[in-house]
Amino acid sequence: MKFSRDAWAGLAVLAASLFLFWLTLGLKDSPLVPIGPGFYPRIVLGLNAALALGLITSGLFGKAERKPAAAANYRSVLLHFALFGVYVLALPGFGFRLATAAYIAAANALLDWPKGAAGWARVAAVALVATAVAYVVFERYLFVLLPRGRWTGF
Repeated sequence: MKFSRDAWAGLAVLAASLFLFWLTLGLKDSPLVPIGPGFYPRIVLGLNAALALGLITSGLFGKAERKPAAAANYRSVLLHFALFGVYVLALPGFGFRLATAAYIAAANALLDWPKGAAGWARVAAVALVATAVAYVVFERYLFVLLPRGRWTGF
């Protein structure tokens, strides 16, 4: 049994998740709020640690690693980082809903360029549904105020 690169990456993520989880235990609860400030970070970090354990397990007991392709696609990675930067800059002007829908559509198209009208309809549907779900969960359920657009008011 040998540690693969996935297992090492999972181990690093697990260690970081557990350390950050431990730090959330020191957050002081407020008597005015039923859920303390560490509640949601603990959920995210717990899920992160569970997924890291899965990555470690698959790295230890999974099939042998294949050799990586000779040429890595660094162009795509840089394009996605640039796209995310544009998204962050667009948030104050266009607001969460418009900027997020555009970002998700553009990222989806960059990952797998749509072919034909059906492909573009899929990109639009994924962007609209994902944006709507994120908006409802954060704005309506968790009461997190999302950015409104200065230019759009939306």
